[in-house]
Amino acid sequence: MNQTQLTVPLLDLKMQYEQLRSEVEPMLREICDSQYFVLGPKVVELESEIASYIGTSRAVGCASGSDALLLALMALDVKAGDEVICPSYTFFATGGAIHRLGAIPIWADIDPVTYNMTPESVHEAAGKCLKLKAIMPVHLYGQTVDMDGMVEVGNSLGVPIIEDAAQAIGAKDATGAMAGSRGTIGCFSFYPTKNLGGFGDGGMVTTNDEALADRMAKLRVHGGERRYYHSEVGVNSRLDALQAGVLLIKLRYLESWHAARAKNASIYNEIFASAGDIGLVAPEEPAAPARHIWNQYILRVQGGRRDALREHLSQNDIGTDIYYPVPLHQQECFARIKGDALPNTELAALETVALPIFPELESQQVEYVANTIVDFLT
Repeated sequence: MNQTQLTVPLLDLKMQYEQLRSEVEPMLREICDSQYFVLGPKVVELESEIASYIGTSRAVGCASGSDALLLALMALDVKAGDEVICPSYTFFATGGAIHRLGAIPIWADIDPVTYNMTPESVHEAAGKCLKLKAIMPVHLYGQTVDMDGMVEVGNSLGVPIIEDAAQAIGAKDATGAMAGSRGTIGCFSFYPTKNLGGFGDGGMVTTNDEALADRMAKLRVHGGERRYYHSEVGVNSRLDALQAGVLLIKLRYLESWHAARAKNASIYNEIFASAGDIGLVAPEEPAAPARHIWNQYILRVQGGRRDALREHLSQNDIGTDIYYPVPLHQQECFARIKGDALPNTELAALETVALPIFPELESQQVEYVANTIVDFLT
């Protein structure tokens, strides 16, 4: 198919900023004039807004999504030698937070379609555990895990669920519940590339347990309920007021951005479906009331052609990335943690590629990406 060559980056945050500049810059000046930079009224307001959006009674801001996971584990008293089941096919912070406390990540395999850890894989991993303390499913790429099954397996094993929802703010499960609302604790990231991203690092934990919320609020300020008085050792993980201010503005647009991403995903899916069997597996959109918020659009390229396709796309000015080329159980730093082979995880690392999906893309750009892929593989 002959088509005009375009430039399509994997992500362009400058486009979003230009749309919000007139709202963001006065807010930044307001905070600078106040000189209230750490925690404070803006963070309290954001915590209230996020709790309302997610559907929990409490939300507690922190310095990053990685710290959100750490605070959740600390609040649930995960300690050295304890075991936490999590996927290997995920961003490093999932396993890193567990290991940082001296606990042991127990790797579970994923579903080959959704790329999410399954209740069945958790059951299998739990059979090898001696000191299981928690389960940490990841809502990967913007689609929730099977939360009905995950809650059931957590209850049967008598351990809490920590939802790693860093990529899934606004995603809904099969019941229509928001990611981060059904586990014991939900963990979110506001890294700039997320659907709701700040101007730097930022994170949030959500929960319906008031005692856990209070404890995490204390843990984020060195374990002190008030200044200079510490009942336990915590960490320094406070959310900046500047980040909270930016996120409060962006939160107003989040639903429209979800809709734009879904529109782009539907264009990809339609073109790939019409191409027939060319060795592609496109992601599936779940049936309502579940909702995929398309933090990434992940395409599986079969037949060992993924890397050649990426090179071809690069030559045609199309940005891509691989999430994740080396699963956690194959990382050098986790070499001492033994476990079974994870065939679905290992194949996903070899065959998947992320395509541009950000909301400011024009339909013509999405079509150009999809048609360039189809032309190469046919």
